Amino acid sequence: MDATFFFDPACPWTWRTSRWLVTVADARGLSVEWRAFSLAILNDGQVPPEFAAAMAASGRVLRLVEALRAQGRHDDAGRLYTEVGTRSHDAGDPLGEKVVAAAVEATGLTDAAAALDDERWDAAVRESHSLAYGSAGPDVGSPVLMVPGAARGIHGPILTEVPGTDDALTIWDSMLPLMRLDTFHELKRARR
Repeated sequence: MDATFFFDPACPWTWRTSRWLVTVADARGLSVEWRAFSLAILNDGQVPPEFAAAMAASGRVLRLVEALRAQGRHDDAGRLYTEVGTRSHDAGDPLGEKVVAAAVEATGLTDAAAALDDERWDAAVRESHSLAYGSAGPDVGSPVLMVPGAARGIHGPILTEVPGTDDALTIWDSMLPLMRLDTFHELKRARR
């Protein structure tokens, strides 16, 4: 894999970053491994009531993502996330059971859909989350990006909008050498 992207499907910032990475992967022929990062785990299960349905749906998606990863079906996991994000973040619909069901149907992943409700996959989600958090943390959230040759992952990049191809490649080409420097720690500016 050329990149491993740990994500929580409920996070709109993560969604924009994922679309940036897809643009880069398409332009450069990179392979992406899609992995679970759980905001519910990050917050020790303390989910405000208004986010409970989205976090429950996210947890189900992450089970399926890890089940697909275990079978080496990275492209299927990426297609699932694309459908979920398009139906929720792009369409402005809240992430919930209907969005998840429609995304599974649209991607033809009904053969693996049992993982959505199989609590045995929760251990794999926790393991994936721990890998990401241990690589880039502490004090990070979704997304986390890891690349070969870098000792640690990074949180982000956090993008306010999905850049076009030229800008997407500039971000990638600028970020990649920084990620591989052990002395590099952080770049940050306030959101507007």
